[in-house]
Amino acid sequence: MTTSQTSMTIGTLAKMADTHVETIRYYQRRGLVEVPEKAYGGIRRYDEKAVARLHFIRSAQWLGFSLEQVGELLKLEDGTHCDEARVLAEHKLGDVRRRIAGLRQMEATLDDLVERCRCSRDPQRCPMIHSLYTDLSDAPENSDT
Repeated sequence: MTTSQTSMTIGTLAKMADTHVETIRYYQRRGLVEVPEKAYGGIRRYDEKAVARLHFIRSAQWLGFSLEQVGELLKLEDGTHCDEARVLAEHKLGDVRRRIAGLRQMEATLDDLVERCRCSRDPQRCPMIHSLYTDLSDAPENSDT
């Protein structure tokens, strides 16, 4: 490792982590990233651990974890809390599955509306527009039965 990789400015850190300086500062204010000591008359220096921490945060966010949840995961990072981390991941997985089910329902409803537009012979009333004015929960795909 070169010196520039083990001791870098916040700008270099941002480039290495493919993020913005202001994002790093925001994470610092949220307590997700440490603020290194500032040498008298100098500038703050970051190390590879900061890069790894930023990659962790971004990866967790990509999986759908909120910053609050990322903070909870970071508290468990010593590796001895796998059961707790698993529980958080199971909750997130449930959320993702519910969102997917909702998206599938939206897809089916939109598919139906597009098909009704294709088949419509009424030049005065578009089925898509009309359906948006009415309660879409009346559509067969959205019924709870």
